[in-house]
Amino acid sequence: MSDEIIAAAVAGAGDTDVVEMGRGVLDRAGNVLAEHMCRARGHNLPALVVADERTWAVAGKAVDAGLRSAGVVACDPLVFPAEPCLYASLDNAHTIADRLRTLDAETGSAVVPIAVGSGAINDLTKLAAKNVGRRYAVVGTAASMDGYTGAGAPISDNGVKVTMQCVAPQVVIFDLDITAAAPQVMTASGYGDLAAKIPGGADWIIADAAGIEPLDQHVWALVQSGVRDALSRPDDLRRGDPEAFSGLVEGLILSGLAMQVYDGTRPASGAEHYFSHIWELAHVGADRNPPLSHGHKVAIGTLAMLAFYEKFLDRDLSRLDIDAAVAAWPDWRTVESDIRSTFEGALADHAVKETKVKYVDADGLRARLNRVVDRWHETRAALEKQLVRARVFADQLRRAGAPSRPEDIGLTAADVRATFPKAMYYRSRYTVLDLAREAGWYEELVEEVFAPDGLWT
Repeated sequence: MSDEIIAAAVAGAGDTDVVEMGRGVLDRAGNVLAEHMCRARGHNLPALVVADERTWAVAGKAVDAGLRSAGVVACDPLVFPAEPCLYASLDNAHTIADRLRTLDAETGSAVVPIAVGSGAINDLTKLAAKNVGRRYAVVGTAASMDGYTGAGAPISDNGVKVTMQCVAPQVVIFDLDITAAAPQVMTASGYGDLAAKIPGGADWIIADAAGIEPLDQHVWALVQSGVRDALSRPDDLRRGDPEAFSGLVEGLILSGLAMQVYDGTRPASGAEHYFSHIWELAHVGADRNPPLSHGHKVAIGTLAMLAFYEKFLDRDLSRLDIDAAVAAWPDWRTVESDIRSTFEGALADHAVKETKVKYVDADGLRARLNRVVDRWHETRAALEKQLVRARVFADQLRRAGAPSRPEDIGLTAADVRATFPKAMYYRSRYTVLDLAREAGWYEELVEEVFAPDGLWT
């Protein structure tokens, strides 16, 4: 990858105007933010740095000082406590939005929010900016996730984690020296999040073959063209080599930009992410210090889906008995009953609503399966090119310091197995789990994944 690729992606995305990435770029962050945020289009707007105590010390204080040196009126920063760890919840987003409204009234201007931090800080500021009707900037402090440049913000509300559509940052700044010096656990999180593009991409291939969500070749190239290279230096990343971080950060940035171009998260995630969402809602690892990250859970979801794909591709879909699959297909009432026995409360209502979107009746299933079977030779070749063997990738994750076994995130193989049906029902996005269920293979394949010779058994 190269600066030219990022520049082209920015030009195609439309929402993010500037991406500054490299070693030592923090020194000029204040001038960049002043030029492209505070003084753009003839304005002279004040700014608010949003950080927590850790990211304030690492970069926030320097950003604030840089803004003041550039002649920007910097409001007193909003710095959240380091403990307890900041959570991307709706109430915290409201706190930022309320501060912005107060400062607007005091200054008589639309104060520019500048997030300095990683996942939670970025997502909360993104949602707060959307709620008060303006753009924001982010100075990333860790290569911990791919949401920096995306328009969506995963936020927890009322027991359900949902991605709220906002507006992507106008300016993104990454100093690779700061990123490389971030806690290794955060780098491992970003590594896990980027790894998800492998099975996530395979799920998009499946959805395209089923005629549900056509594959956008431009967006696909943005995400997938550099993923293998970005993941190819796990040992160097674990050692904190700044040069190795260039590929990882670019991969995460491009993933977010691709989501902008596509106006959705399909390019960056598939069923592997739903494992993480479900575990997050169950507060898996929430009692750790720091709490277990999204990317760490995604890493295990990624391995689970890679293992599932291996079992799926062991079978020949071109020989599927479509009549038998259609005859065995349950009606919606049966499916809804199964969903409500799998989830409880608000999550059950959420899953019913989401699954209803992708459910088809018997005639619709016949048409869908005929389409997939007719194209299976081509589709299978694309999947084999896209995927990596689960055991091979487990070793790569381990070398990067990322979780490679359920026990690494406080779960067991049985816990992962129990999450499969929840991941299938959790979102309306069509994945290989849905195709396997429609083919009548789903339960058998899950059984095979966790057989005595399986990845974790």
